[in-house]
Amino acid sequence: MYTWTAPDGKTHNQTDHILIDGRWHSSVLDVRSFRGTDCDTDHYLVDAKVRERLEVNRQETQSYDGERFNLRKLNELEVMKQYQLEITNRFAVLENLSYDENTNRAWENIKENSKTSATKSLGL
Repeated sequence: MYTWTAPDGKTHNQTDHILIDGRWHSSVLDVRSFRGTDCDTDHYLVDAKVRERLEVNRQETQSYDGERFNLRKLNELEVMKQYQLEITNRFAVLENLSYDENTNRAWENIKENSKTSATKSLGL
């Protein structure tokens, strides 16, 4: 496999190479030179097939930094009734708001009311 032809047309040499770090050597699948490609030069195109392997750290994808509520307290009848009352009161206030409000702002209100009620009734 040669990558350069001298101007006389008879001499061929392998002068172009693919340089890769030692830790990635197993990722190189194939290296070829293509003599048919005309790039207006006396060198030929050198092509490498490389396999890319990506690794995802599973602990990072499974971690959750948000608030976690103690949902087991909902099994207690008294806590469940307190939570229902808290949610009902907070959403009754939302019903009085105008419908001209932005959808994102309405969602933020619902989310904050739910979080506040859960924190107050159930705890973190």
